[in-house]
This record gives sequence, C-alpha cells and structure tokens, in this order.
Amino acid sequence: MTGGPVSRCHHTVTTFGNKLVLFGGIRDSKPSNDVCIFDTTSRSWIVPEVLGSPPIGRHGHSALLLNEERILMLGGQGIPFHDAVWFLEVDTPYVRKQSQLLNTTVVAWSKGIFGNLPRPVVICGPSGVGKGTLINRLMKDFPSMFGFSVSHTTRQPRHLERNGVHYHFTERSWMESAIQEGKFLESADVHGNLYGTSIAAVESVANDGKRCILDIDVQGARAVKKSALDAAFIFIAPPSLEQLEGRLRGRGTENEEQIQKRLKNAKAELECGRDSSIFNHYLINDDLDECYSELKRLLGLDLVDANEVQGANSNQAWLDSIHGHSAALVGGNVFVIGGDIDPNVEPALIIIDTNCIVGGAPGQTTRLRLVLHKHRSELPNGNHFVKTSKENGHL
Repeated sequence: MTGGPVSRCHHTVTTFGNKLVLFGGIRDSKPSNDVCIFDTTSRSWIVPEVLGSPPIGRHGHSALLLNEERILMLGGQGIPFHDAVWFLEVDTPYVRKQSQLLNTTVVAWSKGIFGNLPRPVVICGPSGVGKGTLINRLMKDFPSMFGFSVSHTTRQPRHLERNGVHYHFTERSWMESAIQEGKFLESADVHGNLYGTSIAAVESVANDGKRCILDIDVQGARAVKKSALDAAFIFIAPPSLEQLEGRLRGRGTENEEQIQKRLKNAKAELECGRDSSIFNHYLINDDLDECYSELKRLLGLDLVDANEVQGANSNQAWLDSIHGHSAALVGGNVFVIGGDIDPNVEPALIIIDTNCIVGGAPGQTTRLRLVLHKHRSELPNGNHFVKTSKENGHL
C-alpha cells in the first residue's frame, strides 16, 4: 500500500464509517498537521482535498468523532489555549457539497470558539445606497470589534482604490477556477464582472477575533444564507429610486449605460430586500446619521460588554498546552482527564460541552462551553468525587 501518512508516531486515528482518519504526529522531527484517510474496505490510502486554514501541527492531542460528521481535535504539546480546539469536518453538508463539486474526497477545518461570539454581518443594498460609507464608519468607530471581509472582483480598480484594501482585483480565469474548486463562500456575476467572498477572507477576520462584515449583493446574500455561516442579514434601501439615481450620477464613476443598468438591478434588489426569509432587517438610508445610529442599535453596540468576551477566555487558560491527556465523549460532552500537568494546580476534570455548537466550515464553530471541576476530595475507598465546580462560557 502507498500514499499513507508521513508521520509514524504520535498521530491520532479516528474511526469514521469504514474509514480511519489520521491527523497530526511527527514529521521530520516537527509537529505535523497532515490529514490522511485509510479506507478499510478497499485497503487503500486516500489523500483528501483539505479546505480551510489548517491548525498548526501538533502531537499529544486527542481526537473524537461528533455526530458522525466532524472530528474534534483537542490540545497538543505546546499548543496555546486559544488554538486548542479545532474541528475537522468529514461529513457535514458543506463537505458533502464540496465533495460533489470537486468530485473527490473533501475534509474541511473549522476553528472551535468558546462562548457565543457576535454573528458576522451581511450588509446588502443597491449600488449607490451608501453601504460603503456606513461600513467605513463602523470600522472607524469600532476598529477592534469589526473586520471587513475584502471581496474579490474581476472589474478594473476605480480611482484611489487599492488592491487588498477595497477589493482583491483578479483575473477572471483565476476566479472562475477558484469558484469551481469551492474556495468561495459566494460569488455572482454583476454588471458583467465577477464578485465574490472567498473562504480565506472570512477566516482571516474570524481568526483575528473580530466580527466579520460582508458587503455583498442580493445574489451573494442568498448563497450565504444557504451556507453554514451563521450571519445577520441587513438590507440598506434608498428613500426612492429617484434619489438613488441622483446619488449614482453624483458619484461620476459610471457612464449613462452603466447607470441605467444599476437602476434596473436596483428595482429587483429592493423587492428582494423585503424578503424576511433572507434579511433580518430593512433600513432606509434617508439621513446618513440616523441610518448609522439605527444600524448600531441593530448590531447591539450599545449593549456590548467587553468584559464578557474577556471572561469567556479566562478559564480557557486551563487548556494551555494540554497534552498527553485522555478524552471521552458522553452525550455531547467531552470529558478530559489527566495529561502532562501539575495535579496540584490543574483542574481534576475538564468538560467541553458541544451540544449547542453552531457555524462550521468555511467559518468558525462557536458556542462551545467550558466547565471546570477544580477540586477533588478523597473518599474512604480511594475513589474521587467532584466537590465544587466553576462554569464559564455561555450559549
């Protein structure tokens, strides 16, 4: 047999159907993040197409299959707590769709996040309605809270637009190939040019711990709504088509033919904006300041408690460099015991609750819940029981 793992030690093996999924270990004296699959029926190795940004290489970790669709990878020697939990999706709807699209075996990575982080925000509206101005104000007023998902497009840059800042400007042939390979969360042909949001763009914002903002069109919003991304959808509308036309002409960036095309598309977009099955909120941008205030209210920015986010991270420090441990899955709860730790300092038992997780590839998997049992009392027969516990994380 050929095509097996390069790593020969310290990797994990997880049973999934008639397959064995191998991850991690040591390669060339360094921790590996390789994924390899062995088909026990055909007795052959499979090298899958791996989607998403992978975790750093690790060994001394544990691996548990959840709901026959994703493998939870926990810890590893030298792995910091904020990188301790990852999910390797092996049979989620997203993976099945990509496998069919690419006609090959696909797995996908999704980083595990404790607590209920704010949802990504999808902001839609016709061209010229002021979406960009509203988003720029959010980014300026809340730079540590929001991250802008930079879209790809095949159109030419406008005056003062910078590649990688306003858009990723690219060739049509490359973008069509990337879309076919499943590297885009959504894409659409708008006014003769391709626009799209890549998986990497969304992950880049999420991995920085920020709330991702996506400025996309209605076609893209429909695609994102069908994906695993748990987002809030907001539609920005003009007071009237006449005022929208005035704004488009005032920009001076389009010729008459382009203006008429945008106005025609705007009529259809405004109808879709009222569709409550797609959009959670509908805002009319009659006055920019009033619209911005309402947008902030909808996003709950007046209710944000920075201490809550910090608190969600405090107990996660117990997962710092956890390795050589034992882990078992019972009723959606991962029980973690032992490992190369100081028994006088570390908790006797760590429980990770996965019952309420949401999201997944191509984004993060959130709403993990961490429970620590930090004290043990010795029973006369030598058994241990939990005396007190402390919980953190919220649903």
